[in-house]
Amino acid sequence: MSLLTQLVTAVADGSIEVIDLTAPLSETTPILQLPPPFGNTVTFSLREISRYDDRGPAWYWNDIVTGEHTGTHFDAPVHWITGRDGEDVSQVAPRRLVGPAVVLDVAAHAAADPDFLLEIEHVREWTKAHGPLPEGGWLLYRTGWDSRSGDQAEFLNADETGPHSPGISPECAHWLAEETPLIGLGVETVGTDAGAAHSFDPPFPCHSFFLGAGKYGLTQLRNLDRLPATGAVLVASPLPIVGGSGSPARVLALVEH
Repeated sequence: MSLLTQLVTAVADGSIEVIDLTAPLSETTPILQLPPPFGNTVTFSLREISRYDDRGPAWYWNDIVTGEHTGTHFDAPVHWITGRDGEDVSQVAPRRLVGPAVVLDVAAHAAADPDFLLEIEHVREWTKAHGPLPEGGWLLYRTGWDSRSGDQAEFLNADETGPHSPGISPECAHWLAEETPLIGLGVETVGTDAGAAHSFDPPFPCHSFFLGAGKYGLTQLRNLDRLPATGAVLVASPLPIVGGSGSPARVLALVEH
């Protein structure tokens, strides 16, 4: 059999499982909230065009209202000032949307400390146990934060000092973006950076370093607990929005059993 026939057969018989890493997209999907005077995205919504009625007797359809960075979404390099001369989401090569993925699980740390930051030594400990980070692959950063995704306030976890959610230190973000063969970073939180990353140097280092290096981000993932530490293949499918800084995406993982 050809390789593609083998793949289709394996999916059909369950020896390769397709796991959806995408959060449902609705009017209750948590969205980022920036303080004044910064602009904010809109909440996702559907605007009905017709539903088997006089406006269209045999069909149901809607307009959608959403931001590029709402729900599970893809960050293209042009999203950040450091990548302003880089690719928009329509320019990302299709072959870069399919690649190996590894899962680094710090859910226990994040449960104890919502401001937990991944450091270089954590990644080095992981590679000692599991091997090198994958060439052209994704680091999926599991914090357990997807368990909060049903509630905007709990998901953002903000108080008078700002939001509190786990992330990656500036030093580690720079090292991952510049010194490893990764193509992107995937997280369960509202953005690729920690809640307190506005106060880091530089601010929002995952955005700054990854997108500045021509790499990518995926946010608001779920079901990372169903993936092995190594061996999964990730498929990201953002809309090819011309000039777009990002797009809501369906993100799938292929896992061999």
